[in-house]
Amino acid sequence: MINYIKIARLDHSIKQLFILPGIFFAFVIVNNDNIIIFIQEIILNLFLVLISTCSIASANYVINEWLDSDFDKFHPTKKLRPTVITCLKFKYVLFEYFIFASLGLIFAYNTNLTILISELSLLIMGLLYNIPPIRLKEYPFIDVLTESFNNAIRFLIGWFIVTDTLLPPASIVLGYWMGGAFLMSMKRFAEYRMIQNKEIAGMYRKSFKFYSEKSLLLSSYFYSMLSIFFCGIFMLKYRIELLLAIPFLCGIYCLYFNISFKFDSSAQKPEKLFREKYLMLSVFIFICIVIFLMKCNISILNKFLNTTFISIN
Repeated sequence: MINYIKIARLDHSIKQLFILPGIFFAFVIVNNDNIIIFIQEIILNLFLVLISTCSIASANYVINEWLDSDFDKFHPTKKLRPTVITCLKFKYVLFEYFIFASLGLIFAYNTNLTILISELSLLIMGLLYNIPPIRLKEYPFIDVLTESFNNAIRFLIGWFIVTDTLLPPASIVLGYWMGGAFLMSMKRFAEYRMIQNKEIAGMYRKSFKFYSEKSLLLSSYFYSMLSIFFCGIFMLKYRIELLLAIPFLCGIYCLYFNISFKFDSSAQKPEKLFREKYLMLSVFIFICIVIFLMKCNISILNKFLNTTFISIN
């Protein structure tokens, strides 16, 4: 029984914190006169959504571990997973999948339609990512973009907790997606670097047959620039003061980049990133700066939006 619980990776539930930025930006953008009732509704929906998203994620993990068992045996640490070292029965694994998937959709149904659609999308992405013949995780670059797309879905889930009538700005969603792509590509880099053998790496993950350390680093650099670009567009359109937070965001990306070079680093296991104290401190400072800039008016920055040329004479 314990092995069936392990493959659900309940300890990975901390990843659902990626929902919170969606709540934050929706809360500060969407106006609501009855703020007390508004907050009460958000808290209730957040409770239901966290259970729903954790359940959907566990369903995806269950199917992931079962279908990856023949490949995980080539990974230095994943070869110790229950599906590799023990004999689990498929009918029980399938039953567990449907229990978590059903639980997730039931809780989502009790929030609103947009959250239900988002949670269903998260479930479908798990199937497309893991199940052959599609199995998107086997295609280079597509694997990173599809896995990180779940981050964008989480942002939408957070947003729809606050409002189910308005869509978020496309720029912030794209920035969030590309930020997730940066994290995923660095995860691939850390895995590839730890295995240290291209042939074995390709047996563990087919996409690694086409990757190299250089291509993974270049792609992560590309995703980080796109993330900053889209976030910058959002900041310019919504609140120019937020541009002052960009250097701190760049610093966080650099810290994460450095972490990925460690052997068996937390970049491979995002649920353990809280152990990286400098990264966590930087994220906390960044959040505080963003909150401050959301309330702070710096009128001189608006001159940057002025398209009129200024004479130097």
